[in-house]
Amino acid sequence: MSEYHTIARPYAQAVFELAQASSNFQQWSDMLAWASAVAADAEVQELVQNPRVERDALVRLFGDIVGERMFEQSANFLRLVIQNGRVFALPSIASQFETMRAEAEGTIEAELISALHVSDDQRTKLAQSLSQRLGREVSLQVTHDPNLIGGAVLRAGDLVIDASVKGRLQKLAANLAR
Repeated sequence: MSEYHTIARPYAQAVFELAQASSNFQQWSDMLAWASAVAADAEVQELVQNPRVERDALVRLFGDIVGERMFEQSANFLRLVIQNGRVFALPSIASQFETMRAEAEGTIEAELISALHVSDDQRTKLAQSLSQRLGREVSLQVTHDPNLIGGAVLRAGDLVIDASVKGRLQKLAANLAR
C-alpha cells in the first residue's frame, strides 16, 4: 500500500496546484471522491485489470459514472490516470489531495470515539480546545463505542490520544508480557 502512496503523490500535487490556481477545491474534492469510489468497486477493478478492455473504454466508463461532477480539467486528469494505468491509486490521490487542501485552508478533520454519549456542549468545547492547540479550524466527528469501556480516543491528523480504559488495559497487558 505504501507504493500506492508514493505513486499517488505527484498526481495529488498536480491536482492540488490546479485546484489552487482556479480556486475550485470543492469541485475537485467531489470529483475525486466519486472517481475513488468508482475505482474501489470490485467490478470496475476487474475491468481495469482485464487486458482486453481498452483504456479509452475505461475513460468513457469513468466519465459516465462520475457524470456531472466531471469538468474539463478533471476529465483530462482522469484520462491521464487511466492511460498511465494508475486507476488503483485514485483513493490515495484523493486522500492526499484532501490532506493538502486541509493544510492550505487551515482546517483539520478530527474524530472522537467515546465510550459514553458526548453532548453538543462538550463537542463544541473539545473542538475549540483542539482548534487552539492545533492552530486550525477543527471539524469534529463523534462516534460512540461501548467497547472502549470508559474514556475516549481522539484522532486529528497525526495526533492520537488514547484515553480509553480499553487502551490502558492493552498497554498494561503489553507491559506485563515483557
